[in-house]
Amino acid sequence: MPHVVTQSCCSDASCVYACPVNCIHPTPDEPDFLTAEMLHIDPQSCVDCGACVSACPVDAIVPQAKLTEAQLPFLTINADFYKQERPPRPILAPVTPAASVSRDRQPLRVAIVGSGPSAMYAADELLTQPGVSVDVYDKLPQPHGLARLGVAPDHQKTRQVSRLFDTISAQKGFTFHLGIEVGKDITHEELMTTHHAVIYAVGASTDRELRIPGSELPGRSSATDFVAWYNGHPDHAHRTFDLSHERAVIIGNGNVALDVARILTTDPDALAETDIAPYALEALRHSSIREVVVVGRRGVAQSAFTVPEFAGLVTVPDIDVTIDRDELTLDPVTARLADTDDLPHAVAQKLQLLRHAEESPEHGTDRKRITLRYLLSPTRILGTDRVTGIEFERMDLTADGDGLVRSTATGEIDTLDAGLVLTSIGYRGVALPGVPFDERAGVIPNTGGRVLTEAGGSTALGTYVTGWIKRGPSGFIGTNKSCAQETVGNLVDDFNAGRLSDPLELPSSVPAEPSRSPLRRSKDMLSTLRRP
Repeated sequence: MPHVVTQSCCSDASCVYACPVNCIHPTPDEPDFLTAEMLHIDPQSCVDCGACVSACPVDAIVPQAKLTEAQLPFLTINADFYKQERPPRPILAPVTPAASVSRDRQPLRVAIVGSGPSAMYAADELLTQPGVSVDVYDKLPQPHGLARLGVAPDHQKTRQVSRLFDTISAQKGFTFHLGIEVGKDITHEELMTTHHAVIYAVGASTDRELRIPGSELPGRSSATDFVAWYNGHPDHAHRTFDLSHERAVIIGNGNVALDVARILTTDPDALAETDIAPYALEALRHSSIREVVVVGRRGVAQSAFTVPEFAGLVTVPDIDVTIDRDELTLDPVTARLADTDDLPHAVAQKLQLLRHAEESPEHGTDRKRITLRYLLSPTRILGTDRVTGIEFERMDLTADGDGLVRSTATGEIDTLDAGLVLTSIGYRGVALPGVPFDERAGVIPNTGGRVLTEAGGSTALGTYVTGWIKRGPSGFIGTNKSCAQETVGNLVDDFNAGRLSDPLELPSSVPAEPSRSPLRRSKDMLSTLRRP
């Protein structure tokens, strides 16, 4: 009886390498790995050994016999992935060898800025080599970034990846420097003085702005701010959100939008069993919101959420998930692919789930509702002293001569009353003092993780980047593993070739052992370095 990958898959491929029969795909060497929404177990090839269960850091793999009712859709999702024609595979998935650090030089010492998944995977890749030391800096007093503060509190399994990161940080040569902000408490130049290299793994920490009239009104905020608020982020604990209206609207339909919609409509008694921030739980207990409308500018086939996220949403108890029947239409390109059974697996699965939502029976008014709307582009947020609603222009989807789907305005206007409008239309990186930045792309310019002095410029030797600040906001927690492997591989190549300057030795006044309260240590080091 096969095992099944369920919704909390992190896609870090630990299970791939643990599998003795190569039945989990796509693997990191396959072209669709970076774009896959989850990994899948082949029910015909699985030998039921359970090795993948032990390897999975988020407990996302379950034997078929132990699937809950909410997990049953994943049995079909996994099996359908293998109905597509695929090339022959080797008996075992190819393993990417760890970068080998030369021992002919001073031991490699690297600073990593940020402590989220991309930072921790980079640290792990470096620490596979003996003698390497890694200093991880983060401005927050607790580590692990979005793995802790960006995952919804009712997704406890996904949050379990932090246990893997705790194991990484316990390795010899690893030191946390928490509560230290690079650019404020310590500079890039100072890090370069005491390390062979610096890796920036700071993510994409701001939202793309929605530039329409009324966006400055109280009651309009970002979904990212709302997530940080209910997760207890120290920079957002003071925030308040008006939940007194019966309807909230979320612009954008990615996974974060679905997370927020689910939290706003879930029974607070169920949330009380999670680690949601107590002040947020109290606010949700007094919320008047009965409906959350999640709005997309394009069509159903272009939905930004992933299959596992939506499959999990439709099984949440006591919440209706519905879609406007008139908006459940396909653009010309998708319709043509559907007619020839050539739809990509993920798109076909989304359409199947969405049709199920459209066909869901009506329930009584005691149930809260998440409504998916499509083909609506926001044009104006309504209100004077605060948000009272939002105006949209209806869109139409056409295909150009190159087969690209484009959305065009129809001139038809639609409005929704709402007391809360949250935007979830993407992320972008933020420039750091002393580090090159591409304002247009919202990333640190780089090639293969090597930072460039400017987009298309020369290499800034010794400075590297990984994660969202390297490639933009794409992929999942585990995607950062292969991203970090590329960056660390290039860093080690530069070190072995002698292209990186040897750092100053740490001052003798600085303790040699790793410290979990390193603010004093770092300030002592800086004062020693700055002495004339």
